[in-house]
Amino acid sequence: MNQLVGERISIATFKAQTTRHRIMGIVNTPDMQIVFSDTPGVLKPNYKLQESMLAFSESALQDADVLLYVTDVVENPEKNMDFLEKVQRMTIPVILLINKIDELQNQQTHPRPLPTGRGVDSSADVLLGRIVSRWHTLLPNAEILPISAKNKFGTDLLLKRIQELLPESPAYFDKDQLTDKPARFFVSEIIREKILLYYDKEIPYSVEVRVERFKETEKNIHINAVIYVERDSQKGIIIGHQGIALKKVSTEARKALEKFFQKAIYLETFVKVDKDWRSSQRELDAFGYNPE
Repeated sequence: MNQLVGERISIATFKAQTTRHRIMGIVNTPDMQIVFSDTPGVLKPNYKLQESMLAFSESALQDADVLLYVTDVVENPEKNMDFLEKVQRMTIPVILLINKIDELQNQQTHPRPLPTGRGVDSSADVLLGRIVSRWHTLLPNAEILPISAKNKFGTDLLLKRIQELLPESPAYFDKDQLTDKPARFFVSEIIREKILLYYDKEIPYSVEVRVERFKETEKNIHINAVIYVERDSQKGIIIGHQGIALKKVSTEARKALEKFFQKAIYLETFVKVDKDWRSSQRELDAFGYNPE
C-alpha cells in the first residue's frame, strides 16, 4: 500500500504480524480517488488481540469493491484455508498478488538481480510458474499478478488494473486527505515499529504504545508516549541497562517522526506494565482494537 499511495502509511518490518489495525491510504488525482485498506495478515488467533486482527481482515471482505490478496513466494497457502474459502465465495474482483518475486533470485545457483520493469530469469520463471499454478488451483477466479513491492516491479500495472475494475462513485474523502488515521496513531505505530526492529522473540508482540500528549506548534511537536508491556521482566528488557535500549528506540523513533511530520520532535517515552492486555477485551477496546 505504501508503494501505491506514494507515502509511508503502514509500518513495515521483516517480522510477521507487523500490521495490527485496518489502515486506509487514499490516492487522489484530478479525476479519481482510490481508497486502499491495509489489514493485518491472516492468522489463526491464539488470544483476543489476534481475534481482533483477524476481524479487521474479515471486515475488508464486506465493503471492498476490489480485493487484493497479498501473498509471497514462500507462504504456505494451506495455513489460511478457512479465510481462503471466504475469498473463494467473493463476487467482487479478486487480484492475487504474489509479492517478493525478487527473492526467487536468491534460490538460484547463479542469481542475478531482478531489474525494475523486467521479468525474472528463466530458472526463476519455473519456480514462479509452480507458485502461480498452485494459487490458481486454490483461487481459480482470481487474477494473479507477480510483483516486487520493494523493487516497484508490477505496481504500476497493478494500479492501472485497479482503476479499470473500480466502479464509478463519488469521492468518500476530501481531496487533500491521505489517510483516515489521526496523527497520534502514526506516532504509536512508528514507536512500535522500532521496537519490532530492535527487540527479539516475544517482546515486540507483548507491546502496545499509547500517546498521552501530542502538542503541535508551527515549528515542533511535543510528544509523551507510554510503552505498555505485560510483565515486569519485559519492562526491564525494554528499558535496558541504564536505559540504553529505551534511549535507542526513542532516538530512532524521533528521527522517523521528524521525517514523517517534517517538524522538530521532542519525544519522551515511558514504560508501564499492563498485565495480559492482549487478552483483555476492555484493554483492547481502549487501545482501539474494536473492528466495529
